[in-house]
Amino acid sequence: YVTHDQEEALTMSDRLAIMNGGRVEQAGSPREVYEEPETVFVANFLGVSNLLDAQITGQHGDVLTLDVHGSRVAMPVGRCRATTRNAYVGVRPEKMRIARSSEPASSNGDNRLQGTVTDSSFIGVSTQYLVQTAWGQEVTVFCQNIGPTGRIEPGAQVLLEWDPAHTFALDAA
Repeated sequence: YVTHDQEEALTMSDRLAIMNGGRVEQAGSPREVYEEPETVFVANFLGVSNLLDAQITGQHGDVLTLDVHGSRVAMPVGRCRATTRNAYVGVRPEKMRIARSSEPASSNGDNRLQGTVTDSSFIGVSTQYLVQTAWGQEVTVFCQNIGPTGRIEPGAQVLLEWDPAHTFALDAA
């Protein structure tokens, strides 16, 4: 079955293939292709991906460390598709948490970035935030509306956190 509707492809398929320019970029189960994209095209074709310029700085066992504009980011080695030191660190918007910078950060080894909220949109089941990083890149965060935490208004300084296991790295070339 051929479709250009990404949601339809994800919900109807046991296995799917993403094509680009007449060739298969990646094939696998919907979960595999969405959670572990192998190329920038696939990461951006299925949903939204935050892709941040990074440099691979080291490896300790099965953990890869990267530098994202001065912030240390960790991830599993097995989720890295980069073949050089230059990479894009990827994280899906729904995998990130957002908190006002004045709130205490978690102490569980999560990846962290600081930024400023530039926009927030209530979309029913979730709120979408656009957060500008110190280097000027905008990051998208989806927060499920599950409690009375209240909306974070544009202009607020925030901390973005996510589990290293939800991080992937792609070839920047």
